[in-house]
Amino acid sequence: MPKKNKGKNKNSVRVFAWASFLNDLGSDMIYPVWPLFVTSFTGANMAILGLIDGLGEAFVSISKAFSGYLSDRIRKRKIFIWSGYLFGSLSRLGYAFAPAWQWLLPLKILDRSGKIRAAPRDAFVADISNAQNRGGNFGLMKAMDNLGAVCGIIICLLLFEQIGFTNLFLLAALPSLASAFLIYRYIKENKVSDKKLFAPFTFKDLDANFKLFLLLNSIFTLGAFSYSFLLIFADKSGFSAVYLPVFYLIITLTAAIFSLPLGKLADKIGRKKLMYLAFLTWAVICMSFIYSTAPVSIVSAFVFYGIHKAALETVQKTYTAELCPECFRATGLGIFQMAIGICALPASVIAGMLWDKINMQAPFYFSLVISLLACCLLFFVRESYCRTQ
Repeated sequence: MPKKNKGKNKNSVRVFAWASFLNDLGSDMIYPVWPLFVTSFTGANMAILGLIDGLGEAFVSISKAFSGYLSDRIRKRKIFIWSGYLFGSLSRLGYAFAPAWQWLLPLKILDRSGKIRAAPRDAFVADISNAQNRGGNFGLMKAMDNLGAVCGIIICLLLFEQIGFTNLFLLAALPSLASAFLIYRYIKENKVSDKKLFAPFTFKDLDANFKLFLLLNSIFTLGAFSYSFLLIFADKSGFSAVYLPVFYLIITLTAAIFSLPLGKLADKIGRKKLMYLAFLTWAVICMSFIYSTAPVSIVSAFVFYGIHKAALETVQKTYTAELCPECFRATGLGIFQMAIGICALPASVIAGMLWDKINMQAPFYFSLVISLLACCLLFFVRESYCRTQ
């Protein structure tokens, strides 16, 4: 790679990283008070809250896959990225002035449709990276995501009681607007003249190796339930409810600290080894909750969860981007992200049923078995193709 392009690509990754930081700063400013806003400020009940959030998550999965495919088809990445950030900003402006919960339905769809940026952005980062720095670049992106979330939560905790819902939402709209500006102004997209490179996509264009990788991650996700279960477990184990936001901060801050070094580690030791490490840390978390309710053990488990989150989310994007043909990279990333999103819903439902019907350790036993199966399948995924890029 010529030095001029190398420096240009490095600057582009930094712009993407700062845009991610700012967007997560804005979104996590409202995340801690969102349920309270929907139920108390707009007068909705818990069923309506579930409907709004469920509808939003459905559009996340759809928008990622659709935008990934469309990005490859029209040979454009940038427009999906800056417009996705803009959608998030506009939705928060809408939340600020919403007079009733019915207004939140289209606004939530607009908000979560902002995820059209995800697959094209990840494909753009993968396109301007190589096998020696791709993991580190995705690690930097994830680190800035989580760092923005940490700052957003802290701002919310410090300011909410003083400024209230409306002003908080107005304030939260500004960082995402800045993200859209950064991408629009400073990211330059190369024109592609080779039309054959972007031929119509079919599932036959994704080889068996990618499909196996998609399958094992979908299986693992079925056992990787929401972190909310960890918080409830801590509550049932004797921790006061006031500590629960602190545990969430521990997860996010740990992920912010470890994402970049673990991404760089993937560049050194390979993608598969880091994915095994991610699965292993999840197994440690499960065993910690199964065999001990001691305060030190539970706090340590939340630290391990942050490490697991940093390793898994970084290596999943890196590995997926490299297993896809370059001409269908955004499509493959979108399909992968959609599959993981779809499997996340039954994962928490299964965990909840096991918790209610058996005991609160049962979801962790189930997850251990699922993790073992995913590890066995990972053994058969080739890495030689992606390491040569």
